[in-house]
Amino acid sequence: MVLDSLSFYAHYARLFFSKERLKTQYWVFFILGKCVIKVILNKMRKNIYLIFIGIILLAFLAGNLSYPKYINQGIDSINTRFNIRIPHFWDIPFKLGLDLQGGTHLLYEADLSSIEAGDYSSAMQGLRDIIERRVNFFGVTEPIVQTQESSGKHRLVVELAGIKEPAEAIKMIGQTPFLEFREQRAEQETQIILDKQKELEGMTYEEAQNIENWQLALEDPYFKSTSLTGKYLERADLIFNQQTGAPLISLQFNDEGADLFEQLTSQNVGKILAIFIDGIPISTPVVQEAISGGKAQISGDFTVNEAKELVRNLNAGALPVPIKLISQQTVGPTLGAVSLQKSLMAGLFGFLAVIIFLIIFYRFPGFLASLVLIIYVALILSLFKLVPVTLTLAGIGGFILSIGMAVDANILIFSRMREELKGQKSFAIALEEGFRRSWPSIRDGNLTTLIVALILFGLGTSFIKGFALTLSIGILVSMFSAIFITRNLLRLFVGTRLENLRWLWR
Repeated sequence: MVLDSLSFYAHYARLFFSKERLKTQYWVFFILGKCVIKVILNKMRKNIYLIFIGIILLAFLAGNLSYPKYINQGIDSINTRFNIRIPHFWDIPFKLGLDLQGGTHLLYEADLSSIEAGDYSSAMQGLRDIIERRVNFFGVTEPIVQTQESSGKHRLVVELAGIKEPAEAIKMIGQTPFLEFREQRAEQETQIILDKQKELEGMTYEEAQNIENWQLALEDPYFKSTSLTGKYLERADLIFNQQTGAPLISLQFNDEGADLFEQLTSQNVGKILAIFIDGIPISTPVVQEAISGGKAQISGDFTVNEAKELVRNLNAGALPVPIKLISQQTVGPTLGAVSLQKSLMAGLFGFLAVIIFLIIFYRFPGFLASLVLIIYVALILSLFKLVPVTLTLAGIGGFILSIGMAVDANILIFSRMREELKGQKSFAIALEEGFRRSWPSIRDGNLTTLIVALILFGLGTSFIKGFALTLSIGILVSMFSAIFITRNLLRLFVGTRLENLRWLWR
């Protein structure tokens, strides 16, 4: 019985594994596998076509955003011919720096005599922020405001692109009021200062320096400065006296300022606590009691318009320390235009040289990489408009350098592809292996450059920051263009007749 069962299974095993049967199974699996692979390839190719369409749309939008002149001319022609109203394409101007469009360079020196040494840095940072907010309030785009310290002097550099009249720029900044509260001196202190001023009367500056404690003569004999200044001001409002209708200015200090104000009023009950703006006493009220909550009022002999202007200026930013203009310089637009033209010509010639090199040495991949570089330039210029980036000569230099980084990535990819094709691998495998093996070099090279650019941006001055910013944006976009756009353009030729023309790729 067992032998009969074994014979039965052996018989069907011979039928299943017979030569004819195996041949039939082979062709069945081959046809099924071929169908599956074909479906996968068709799906991949469909995705490649969709990606290609996306790349074309991206290039179209970026190109017209960076230079919308021609598309807007076409829109005008269509509107005129068909009597319709198609809106113009988005036209955003480039923001040019002081060295390219001209403007005003101002140098101020800050008086930190009333500030403790440990608070110098915070006072200068507060001064910088307020001046920047002030010039922005008056419509100056992308001002460059930075602090400097040299030989114990603390200075503020203000660069205003597009402002050709220094007087206008000085007026913008000079109108920013310096608000401070001063408490009344004791009669003995007042008399000492008055006596010292009388003693030095008629002396020259050099002669006065030989007198003991001569600096006392420079102080206000009636009021002395306190730590409560416009640095602690939160907001100012225009109000009116309910009985007389006279305009008043209401001040609201922040929490730290409220504590200082309460401390000052409690120490000066029955005395004058004068309010000075730009060194001029505006109001000299007598403190009746300690005031909590950080609220104060300025009353004075000014009109409603003067009060409104003072409120606006105080809200724009009361300076934490007084400043003095020590230098001014005007950069003409002609010099900026010449510099911009020369920079653009240098960039154009360099770009054409790179394209010629790619096509000569890498043939068809070099031609595709040249198209990708054109898309890359359009993307970068569009980002410069959208971010927006203030372009300086140094920034344009960083942009041109990033083009070299983009070319470097393509060269690494194409060199690896050549090596794979010389190893008699198929075009599809050579393409994927070329990208896979070149990626570590591209990643590490761009990452190290990006780290250096970020350090320059964090620690550098304004022009160095412009260079670092454009270089960083260029590096990120170049990696996208090389790894994504170039790769997918090359994938379009997988499975086509062109992949068999090895001289195009080697």
